[in-house]
Amino acid sequence: MTIYELTEKLNLKSLNKSDDVEVTGAFASDLLSDVVGNTSAGNILLSVQVHKNIVAVASLVGLAAVIITSGRTPDQSVIDAARENELCLLSSEKSTFMLAGKLYELGLRD
Repeated sequence: MTIYELTEKLNLKSLNKSDDVEVTGAFASDLLSDVVGNTSAGNILLSVQVHKNIVAVASLVGLAAVIITSGRTPDQSVIDAARENELCLLSSEKSTFMLAGKLYELGLRD
């Protein structure tokens, strides 16, 4: 499944771009050291974090995208950093729990 397909199916808001990159799995965490240690390149991250460190961690790991959950909105500087690092940044009003369940239903189980 691609980021574009996920954006459409989950009614996500694209904050900077919505590439047609293949997503290999999903990971939900707000502890960024947990993300570094336990996720894989090509995954998407679900988090309520809205600071620049999410971009740094996502770039370090090689994540396909970050979905900011629970209606939170990052500052423009975070959106700009994501654009500079070619990271797709998305948002949703839904909670992390609800989106994780929807991703599981869509077949993203790693």
